[in-house]
Amino acid sequence: MRFTNGLKDGLPIALGYVSVAFAYAISAMSAGFPAWFPVLVSFTNFTGTGQFAGTNLIAAGAGVLEIAATMLVINIRYTLMSVSLSQKLDAGVKLWQRSVLALGVTDENYAVAIRSPKRLNFSYLSGLMLCSFCGWVGGTALGALLGDILPEALMNALGIALFAMFVAIILPAARDDKKVLLLVALSTAASCLFYFTPVLDRLSDGWVIIICSVVCTAAVAFLFPKKEEDAENAPVSNAATAGGAPVSGATDPGGTHEEDKTAPGTNGGADEKNGEPAPQGGADKNDGTGLHNGTPPHGGAGENGSDREATK
Repeated sequence: MRFTNGLKDGLPIALGYVSVAFAYAISAMSAGFPAWFPVLVSFTNFTGTGQFAGTNLIAAGAGVLEIAATMLVINIRYTLMSVSLSQKLDAGVKLWQRSVLALGVTDENYAVAIRSPKRLNFSYLSGLMLCSFCGWVGGTALGALLGDILPEALMNALGIALFAMFVAIILPAARDDKKVLLLVALSTAASCLFYFTPVLDRLSDGWVIIICSVVCTAAVAFLFPKKEEDAENAPVSNAATAGGAPVSGATDPGGTHEEDKTAPGTNGGADEKNGEPAPQGGADKNDGTGLHNGTPPHGGAGENGSDREATK
């Protein structure tokens, strides 16, 4: 996989990043930060949710511990993505190359890379992540440059871009999975509890994010644990089906259909070539289905085979 293939796969991601990064720059400048600040943050972080939350915490005067804990909770998912992605890397990818690629692990880049049927190399991932990274940093720089030119109404409208993006991500998942819907409902209720309760509303936004995320996720995980299927208790697939077509004798407990009993050379009948009765159901001792890699065994197991013997 080449560098250009990665650039091609990363182009749609980069185009999607431009609008969100543009909104981030507008949000940062609205909070009182200079134009260079959001560009520097995008260049060194490359995490949309973390940048929005971190910038807001800095603007609110949050402490270092609060900011660090918030970033840990928000971005810890990238650790799991990196571990999963490392299983598909070529053995020739060196440690320093892995360290460079670590910065480019995002939700979208991971989704594209993990679906690749081939092993991933440094060239392909570099193209994929560099393209999306340029879209993110470029969108941030564009927002910083045009932030003072655009009308205030448009800037306020762009401020909800991140929330709209999250709604677009959450709705399909919540619709398909009730556990996700419950998690969204619990998180929303917990956030409202902290916002409207007189005593709890004094807690800073960073700690609210941490508490809501950890408590609600742990509650749903406890109520609906993911059960691993036991291989011994898992339902056994029909071994008598090859390529979606049932093999003759598979549905009959004796291994033969009634029509097979009268047809010489068919499953369950006598083999004309060697004069010996075929195993019940036409079973072959190699795989137990009467098939050698999907082809009938020698001797004409099946009506077509018996016709060929008759014509000889």
